[in-house]
Amino acid sequence: MFLLSAALTFTLHAWQTAASETWTFDRLDQIGGHPATILGHPLVIDTPQGKAVQFNGVDDAIFLDVHPLAGAGTFTWEVVFRPDRDGAPEQRFFHLQERDPKTGQDNSTRLLFETRLIGGRWCLDSFALSGGASKALMDRTLLHSTDAWHHAAAVYDGKEFRNYVDGKLQSAAIVHLIPQGPGHTSIGTRINKRDYFKGAVRIARMTRRALEPAEFLKW
Repeated sequence: MFLLSAALTFTLHAWQTAASETWTFDRLDQIGGHPATILGHPLVIDTPQGKAVQFNGVDDAIFLDVHPLAGAGTFTWEVVFRPDRDGAPEQRFFHLQERDPKTGQDNSTRLLFETRLIGGRWCLDSFALSGGASKALMDRTLLHSTDAWHHAAAVYDGKEFRNYVDGKLQSAAIVHLIPQGPGHTSIGTRINKRDYFKGAVRIARMTRRALEPAEFLKW
């Protein structure tokens, strides 16, 4: 009986741990317990809220051999970041990528956080592609300050894909996204080393359910 109880406790703990994963960008050898591969020379910097990793927009990036939302039928993907004013017009700053289980190569299935810089300000572009269905969420009229910290979130409740900046809805669409398979992650660039990000990232959280804005990270 004790062994059964212990096994159930362990299983519950493992599920709870997997249900939400938080990555703090305060070092370069690992992020969220995952060994990191570094491209270029990203820097750990101090901010009033704690440490962050700064990217130069040219060749800095971090790669992790994990897709933190693999298998999730619903999800919330959050990031606290600072886009710099003098970055490129289009930047892919956070990329979750599925790999083909047979070949080990990247396929088209992915999740992306991107920015579009417009007149010294920026709007959020969130992209999802899975199971042949895809959706890009972007509203170029909803612009936000550069050189300042912001919270971005992409939420999927099994039917609707939504994105938010600082807790405010930016765009939403009905789409059927099947759970993605295992893969890897890039921060600071697209997974194929294009469209580099100039700015900094402080914290990210991946949750396997659709959160309401009141439940977002308190950053």
